[in-house]
Amino acid sequence: MISLRQIRSFVAVVEESSFTSASIREGATQSGISQHIKQLESALGVALFERNGRDVEPTPAGRRYYRECVEVLKKLDAAQQDVAAGKSFGALRVGLMPTFTRSVLPPALERFLATVPGAEISVIEAYSGVLTDMTLKGELDFAVVPAFEGRAGISHRLLARDREMLVRAKRSGDAGMTPVKLSDLRPLNVVLPGVQNTRRRNIETYFSTNGVAVARRLELDAMMGTLQFVAASDWAAILPFIMMVSDLDTGQFDIRPLDDPPFHSEFVLIEPARKTMSAAAALFAAIVKTETERAQSVFLERTNAAHSRET
Repeated sequence: MISLRQIRSFVAVVEESSFTSASIREGATQSGISQHIKQLESALGVALFERNGRDVEPTPAGRRYYRECVEVLKKLDAAQQDVAAGKSFGALRVGLMPTFTRSVLPPALERFLATVPGAEISVIEAYSGVLTDMTLKGELDFAVVPAFEGRAGISHRLLARDREMLVRAKRSGDAGMTPVKLSDLRPLNVVLPGVQNTRRRNIETYFSTNGVAVARRLELDAMMGTLQFVAASDWAAILPFIMMVSDLDTGQFDIRPLDDPPFHSEFVLIEPARKTMSAAAALFAAIVKTETERAQSVFLERTNAAHSRET
């Protein structure tokens, strides 16, 4: 008879693409994981993996079986949550990028804690790679990251499509929220995230495609440090509007949408494919989406006002 442990081991190997990583995730030995897979293959009468040295990939039969196993684990998780429905919400762990912790998180937290006063929530701030790995391992209920091509074991759905902004220190005479064409500006001194960051690749592609001249680049994977440096210098940064919405009226930054062409970024909400989102996580995710939409409505209001001033 096929056991739940064998199914979990199989799913872990598919999602981690490694027997070693799967054993760490499941708290088992590598030999134990290998034995579970052999038992499964024997019971099913098919090979579930193709092994090429250290690389492990599911066979076509393995991919089909994986989809069924994920549904089994998800239904089991939903059943466990249903049985425990009368208990408290329990502890909630959420992962957010700095893009969302700066402006969206404070009002979202306030609304959530007012709605569920006894809830326990932990928010982990990190960049997309770390948050994706934590979500895959089941260490987070959900996370918000830039849109990506997908990964086994991760379910994702679009949360927001946001405009990218040129952010500089505020100078006298600046007309905030007026669209700007970067190729019309003198060569930029620009602060950028590191090369491993998805946003860095997208920004560099926008620069090269649209003839944007860059005088100097500074890599800085510290968002608060980036903003403080930009505010005190003649350097600029390219940042999503969602991140900057609470800074519109502080008088510290000149914030302008990139135009001709516009530059958009998409953000997705990701969760473990084998789990059902808890009631607490679903509530907080809905609140985060509402606050994100509120920020985007502010963008429309401010850009319309800027257009009215120009005409």
